[in-house]
Amino acid sequence: MTTRIFASPLVLGFDHIELLLEQATKKSSDGYPPFNIEQTGQASLRISLAVAGFTMDDLQITHEDNQLVIRGKQADDGQGRVFIHRGIAARQFQRVFVLSEHIEVRGAWMEHGLLHIDLARPLPEGRVRTIPIGKATTDQRHVVVEGKE
Repeated sequence: MTTRIFASPLVLGFDHIELLLEQATKKSSDGYPPFNIEQTGQASLRISLAVAGFTMDDLQITHEDNQLVIRGKQADDGQGRVFIHRGIAARQFQRVFVLSEHIEVRGAWMEHGLLHIDLARPLPEGRVRTIPIGKATTDQRHVVVEGKE
């Protein structure tokens, strides 16, 4: 049984947020590669993934609907190396971040074994709107307010 976060009857229209949260929790079970998310400005974020041993050609970044997907797969070097101990991960990975619909991916670059991805998060504008209250008359199909349907 799942617990609904927005189960209150006073919170309406947030079903899509619950779906996003479900997607995020399903896809974040693996801890590889490790990553940081930092706020680099009032409306900007940076995701940094530790991808030591991967080249730019081994990595792929896609923005699929509301998901940022980073995939890594190292090509077999074919040099026939024999490892006594292999502590540097050489496995393929897929790391998925669920993004808000307004987040923009600004760019990506690699530096010192870290893959950095910059995101822009526009700040919401506060808005207030007055809703007029009129007299209502009801017919059999719908409510008419002040002569408008």
